[in-house]
Amino acid sequence: MTDAAPAVPARTIQTLDALSPEQTESVLSLLAEAARTDGQQAVSEQGRLQLRGGPREGIKHLLLYVDEALLGYAQLEDTDPVEAPAGELVVHPGHRGHGHGRALGSALLAASGKRLRVWAHGGHSAARHLAQVLGLTLFRELRQMRRPLDPEQLAVAAFPAGVSVRTFVPGQDDAAWLAANADAFAHHPEQGSLTQRDLDDRKAEPWFDPAGFFLAFRETDGELVGFHWTKVHEAEQLGEVYVVGVRPGAQGGGLGKALTAVGLRHLAAQGLPTAMLYVDADNKAAVSVYERLGFVTHETDLMYRTET
Repeated sequence: MTDAAPAVPARTIQTLDALSPEQTESVLSLLAEAARTDGQQAVSEQGRLQLRGGPREGIKHLLLYVDEALLGYAQLEDTDPVEAPAGELVVHPGHRGHGHGRALGSALLAASGKRLRVWAHGGHSAARHLAQVLGLTLFRELRQMRRPLDPEQLAVAAFPAGVSVRTFVPGQDDAAWLAANADAFAHHPEQGSLTQRDLDDRKAEPWFDPAGFFLAFRETDGELVGFHWTKVHEAEQLGEVYVVGVRPGAQGGGLGKALTAVGLRHLAAQGLPTAMLYVDADNKAAVSVYERLGFVTHETDLMYRTET
């Protein structure tokens, strides 16, 4: 007589348009566990915000279970009218090396019609290998840059003549900011396509502080021409240059540099030791500006895509 073969755990993947509150908490717990191991989040801030609030146009959630345990999560966002759908995925750190990442990646490929972009936050070797296995190629590099926030070494904010600055007033400034953001980032759909719902999601977050959200107005007509939205990561004691934008007609006069400076001084006044920001590596002009402001590359996120 021979012993019966051990049961092989059943792996299933559910694809959903929205998550229940219980599913959301399970995914957030999975992301937190992975972040403790990996040193950074596997799913972006936007992706984490999209876990809550019911269905969202173009968003799908993929839950990987082994028996009844949630061991993997992926999100697919198909909202860009030009680019391929974008995906992010994570596997529980205690259950990697069993093909779960490949299964989630293959499910993303199928759900996207084999036209896919995928983020590998931190650019770890396992993520690079998975991209290769899935037949994806590298096409975007996003740098996280950092610098110390020593007030004595920060530039003074020198705004162009005819420009006044104040902080954001929730409700009053929403529409004007969304319009200015769309103009400033018309070339960058991820940022430029933010909606009122996206803004409301961020305003509802514990980190949101209008005192760190600076708006620059042209005094002749009152038009919002630039902004610097800062963010504080309390746990890491990091201040972030969350987004700096200048409308095309106001570029080239030093407004972006002045807005960056006023935001950095605000973060330093909070007692934070370090500032960070994200910038595309191929945006040579922006990288050069930030390097002159004392920022250096801290880590890199990579995006892979199917061949087009």
